[in-house]
Amino acid sequence: MARAGPSRTQRSQRAPQPSQSQSQRPARGSRRAPVEEDEDENAGEDDDQDMDINESQARLNDADAELDRKASDLVRFALFMEQRRTLIRREDINKKVLGSNSRSFNPVFERAQKLLKKTFAMELVELQSRNYREQDHVVAVDDLQEARNATGVKKKSKLQPSATAGSKTYILRSVLDPVIIEEAARTDERLYEEQIADSQEDGDDDDMLRSYGCIISWSTADQLGALGVLHVILAIILASGRSMTDLDLRAHLKRLGLTSNESISMNAQSTHKSLPIDTYLSQLMKQGYIDRIKLGDTKTAGGKRGRAPAATQSNPDENQAFEWHWGHRSYSEIGEQAIATFVAEFMVERNRDDDVEDDEEAVRGRGKGRARAEDGGKDKKLKNVYGAIERAAGGNLSDVK
Repeated sequence: MARAGPSRTQRSQRAPQPSQSQSQRPARGSRRAPVEEDEDENAGEDDDQDMDINESQARLNDADAELDRKASDLVRFALFMEQRRTLIRREDINKKVLGSNSRSFNPVFERAQKLLKKTFAMELVELQSRNYREQDHVVAVDDLQEARNATGVKKKSKLQPSATAGSKTYILRSVLDPVIIEEAARTDERLYEEQIADSQEDGDDDDMLRSYGCIISWSTADQLGALGVLHVILAIILASGRSMTDLDLRAHLKRLGLTSNESISMNAQSTHKSLPIDTYLSQLMKQGYIDRIKLGDTKTAGGKRGRAPAATQSNPDENQAFEWHWGHRSYSEIGEQAIATFVAEFMVERNRDDDVEDDEEAVRGRGKGRARAEDGGKDKKLKNVYGAIERAAGGNLSDVK
């Protein structure tokens, strides 16, 4: 009798089971997952990203260095132009400094400002346009705002300051505190004696005239005589309602001994030892300190000017056919308030010196209380004279802008 063979269930139980390692092995003929290739590709992508970052950083560094170089060029250009008292125009900056990169004006300008302030205590200031300046004189911004609040009208006025106030013309201006300048110009007796001794040893008498024992010596820093004439001209124009005919200006200069045939002395820094008064006025116009406007010119803001008399219309080259105004540089470099203070202090001190000469004994015998009272009286006189100049000018006096 044949032996019965094992059942299907028994054969399946007897069959060897594959181990865990064998079950995880890929079947014969199947491809292995490309794990290593993916890792290589990811590594390559990371390298590319690092290279892109490095290249971007290098480009940023190059661009930053280029901006620094352009800013330094702008500083040198501004110092050169200021030495000659020449106005700095934006088109000249684009042409001589920026070249084809005129779009980088703002970042270059900002870096140049930081360098100027940190190194030279100076800043570039944009001058206001003449139209905007005339508008500012016609009505004050505060008065205009008060009128709006009272009436509730929000209509835009043509006298309101606009975004086009700038003239795209710049000058260099000191940012030193006036107190520092005053102290630097104060005479130190010990330093003065040492300067005199040094000049005597060198045998140079000219140096003795220029030694004042101070850090800032105004005798060698600027054209003192020419600047004095400029400030007098600005004071006369300001006290005449901010404008003066050419005939009136020359009449005032004649009283000061400056006729058309007279010349203004210049120091060794100038290319000329002296300048005729007409040449000097032309130079002041070129530098932006004063303006000469033809009477009847309607280009200025604040309404149309009155027509000139018939005599001046028939002879447009006559002196009375023109009038003088402050230039935009005077408003940004000197200021109306400074000129009014200069005139007030001069007049008060002059009257005070006259009083002292008339009553010397009373001055010697005065006490501290009387001295304080006189100081208070001096301040009151200064305010009165200042107020009179402000009224003569026709409105509020502006500070440097």
